[in-house]
Amino acid sequence: MSNSFSNLAAGLSPGIIGNLASLGYHEMTPIQAESLPHILSGKDVIGQARTGSGKTAAFGLGLISMLDTRIFDVQALVLCPTRELADQVAKAIRRLARATPNVKILSLCGGVPFRPQAASLKYGAHIVVGTPGRIEDHLRKQTLDLDAVKVLVLDEADRMLDMGFQDSIENIIEQIPQQRQTLLFSATFPDSIHSVASS
Repeated sequence: MSNSFSNLAAGLSPGIIGNLASLGYHEMTPIQAESLPHILSGKDVIGQARTGSGKTAAFGLGLISMLDTRIFDVQALVLCPTRELADQVAKAIRRLARATPNVKILSLCGGVPFRPQAASLKYGAHIVVGTPGRIEDHLRKQTLDLDAVKVLVLDEADRMLDMGFQDSIENIIEQIPQQRQTLLFSATFPDSIHSVASS
């Protein structure tokens, strides 16, 4: 059976399929073939994946497919361990979203001024990609509202826990609706990941 994106049972829109082809995405990688059908059908997913395995496209396509772009609320939150990874992920999702009009993706990371981020949030965003510390800052200062989040992605979860972000992640999860889809990707699975995955 072909591992083509167009063969997905839950389906991606023709526009997304066409954009994938223009980006050179023809066959799914193993992590995409394993996880995308579950992601597109709204199930929670815990996936073992290293950087470069294609996981960003797997969860990115899931996020873009479920967005209601008419509503400028944050509908998806992606947490990453570092600013570099968050910027890479935001850039990759923007490329995947090229065929979907009006998608606003915002990167919220430390190491850059807070005020311009807060100003951007006033205009609304559909997908926020950020580091736990800076996301917590925005929640504390009430510049970010996660009440409409439908999907939470924990990317490189083991690295986030190694860097001491467990409390921050748990605090953030408390401010996201319990009725949501959770996608967790990690290269390894220490016990601490299971406690985060079940919260």
